[in-house]
Amino acid sequence: MIRYRLQCAHAHEFEAWFASSASYDAQAAGGHITCPECNSREVGKSIMAPNVALRARGEVAIPDDEAPARYRNLVREVRRVLVSGSEDVGARFPEEARKIHYREVEQRAIRGTASPDEARALVEEGVEIMALPRLPEDAN
Repeated sequence: MIRYRLQCAHAHEFEAWFASSASYDAQAAGGHITCPECNSREVGKSIMAPNVALRARGEVAIPDDEAPARYRNLVREVRRVLVSGSEDVGARFPEEARKIHYREVEQRAIRGTASPDEARALVEEGVEIMALPRLPEDAN
């Protein structure tokens, strides 16, 4: 059996099961598939996410209540490593990043601040930058 998400010409979406993809093709070609909402026969496949099985059949997923705390701690550790291995250039970040990119100064890891427009301009110039991960305590 195969399940498809379908959409009619009037943008109504619905799901239907078929014995195989060939079965769907035959029914669609014969005009045997209709929209349950408006009875339109102009029906086609809609985009849908695949159903990927990650566990063996019969296994039950156990919720991990500690996952959010582990993820936050991982982000804290990544940020700690990035900060400890870089020079803080503050508001001079766009200027310093360009100098490093164009090899006008020694290559080194830097961090600092840039406005969204400055960051966009750097990216458009081909300067490789990334934002440091934000933590909940950054908002306080």
